[in-house]
Amino acid sequence: MGKQERPVAVVTGASSGIGAATVRALAAAGYETVAAARRVERCAELAAEVGGRAVALDVTDEASVAALAEAVQEVSVVVHSAGGALGMDAVEDFDPEGWRWMYDANVIGVARVHRALLPALRKTATPAAPGTVVVVGSHAGLQAYRGGGGYTAVKHGVRALCQTLRLELLGEPLRVTEIAPGFVETEFSLVRLGDQERADAVYAGMTPLQAQDVAELITFAVTRPGHVNLDHVVVRPRDQADAYHVARELAS
Repeated sequence: MGKQERPVAVVTGASSGIGAATVRALAAAGYETVAAARRVERCAELAAEVGGRAVALDVTDEASVAALAEAVQEVSVVVHSAGGALGMDAVEDFDPEGWRWMYDANVIGVARVHRALLPALRKTATPAAPGTVVVVGSHAGLQAYRGGGGYTAVKHGVRALCQTLRLELLGEPLRVTEIAPGFVETEFSLVRLGDQERADAVYAGMTPLQAQDVAELITFAVTRPGHVNLDHVVVRPRDQADAYHVARELAS
């Protein structure tokens, strides 16, 4: 298809990790990509690499989200990859500001961007080529674990939000997919723990997922025939059964 015919895909949190890998995968699949994140200089480099666009975006800021909507008038795919985790404190020691940021970035941020881009999604959506919303959740949205009170609460909220969106959009040519990864080796653990040695220990002795693994799954989901929706997909490394059971000795 020609350049003008390419459907547009917006990816938030596109400056690194799963978001950046998703931009590359969707561009390879024929999409015109819009890489959006706070670190817009990284997005600009990525956009130059794949022939897409870059937009500065802070999903916790209403004005920033409004500017994204102004820059993107038509869109076929929105991938919500922005977010993150902070800390591993017990609930009795929780940091209220950290928890507020996690909820704002992971849950309200998805709602802000969804609300802002929904008119653009509706403009291009047809039954044969529905608009697709992909939200990157987590296995933390399925299971609680010690030290994860804030993050697991947030990701359970993400799951509830996706379920609600499916109900609200039912009957329209729009579909909602939640991808829930287990251990993925990105900057995630370093940002969460603030220490490279502790971050490396999360993946020690096992073979974690890579960002590209999740990006390929996202691309598979959005390129299904129009009548197909991958509702909720959990993807973990072979070496991980859940938050507590990891076969580190099987790494190879």
